[in-house]
Amino acid sequence: MATAQTKTSVSLEDARRIIAAAEKKAQEIGQPMNIAVADEGANLVAFIRMEGAWLGSIDIAQKKAFTSRAFDISTKDLAQHSQSGNQFFGIHASNNGKVMIFAGGIPLKSGDKVVGAIGVSGGSGDQDHAVAEAGAAAF
Repeated sequence: MATAQTKTSVSLEDARRIIAAAEKKAQEIGQPMNIAVADEGANLVAFIRMEGAWLGSIDIAQKKAFTSRAFDISTKDLAQHSQSGNQFFGIHASNNGKVMIFAGGIPLKSGDKVVGAIGVSGGSGDQDHAVAEAGAAAF
């Protein structure tokens, strides 16, 4: 009986495919984005800045990918848990300010294991999340 092979990380080929799918979604919604893909160690594998995407969002997209991988949670979900009075309040101040707590970061899984993440920034939280979802779906 053959078993499905699981990935241990996101390859450059994977990252290119993820970015292409995310970029396509960003074009469909008419919002230029910064798109980052990180590997299992939360290291940047690939990044693009679409023409017209905010310069200030370059860093944010990369940090969203880091955050999703570092905590194995979408940044949208982490945002809910990090509000005042919730269990992760103040988490954004950890990791030398690398933690982003708004939508646009999604872990990438192989089976049940998180092996990387995508981070998107440049639009509203809903737009960032939708573009990240499109990229994650291509993984």
